[in-house]
Amino acid sequence: MRFFVIKSRTIKIVLGVILAMVLLAINIDGQASAQVFFNKTSRKVPIYEVETSDKKVAISFDASWGADKTTAIMDVLNKYEVNATFFLVGMWVDKYPDLVKEIDSRGFEIGTHSNTHPDLTKLDSNSIKLELETSIKKIQDLTNKTPKLFRAPFGAYNNTLIEEAEKLNLTTIQWSVDSLDWKGIEAEELSKNILTKVKNGSIILCHNNSDHIVDALPTILKCLKEQGYTVTSVGDLIYQDNYTIDANGIQKSTNSSN
Repeated sequence: MRFFVIKSRTIKIVLGVILAMVLLAINIDGQASAQVFFNKTSRKVPIYEVETSDKKVAISFDASWGADKTTAIMDVLNKYEVNATFFLVGMWVDKYPDLVKEIDSRGFEIGTHSNTHPDLTKLDSNSIKLELETSIKKIQDLTNKTPKLFRAPFGAYNNTLIEEAEKLNLTTIQWSVDSLDWKGIEAEELSKNILTKVKNGSIILCHNNSDHIVDALPTILKCLKEQGYTVTSVGDLIYQDNYTIDANGIQKSTNSSN
């Protein structure tokens, strides 16, 4: 009977090869998990916030269902002389065309939030393209303007989704400050969620028909202005060119003058 002595180094090499083969066989968000494991990932991310020395933040409102608070929101924004971005779902556009026109006529920015508000990461590229193109056309037909910004439903994204958006010249936008207004929380808590987390370059997420957004908005805007912040639209906050987006979704200018 013969005995073979296997060195520990050889065992490690063999196990490493096996691990690599397993990882290559598994996909994470459409890419080989070996890329993720060995930190060689090309994973795309949206813009969560902007790196800037300016005391400037963006406020945004997602509109998917309901509209009875939308005009009041715009009235408050106008009163405090701030801009904002409204991300509209195509179905919402169909239902409230006059409000879409009013949002645009008051000078607020409009982005797309898809056409039917599905989890786009579960769709193939052609279906994603159709969702985005359909919503874009609906907004164009009412405003004669082409949306440049896109926010994914549920904040769910992957490489395929961001790539399809890029093909349509859309910049994918996430958020860094969540008001949590969709939970139906009271105005005081809603305001606190924003005011305790906001900083230069923050993108604030709100919804156009949450229970207490109209009550909270004056406090939020008043306090932000008192702290020296300029409150504006997402398109006005982000860099339009000469930038990078790091792994955390922070957009950084590559222009030395910024």
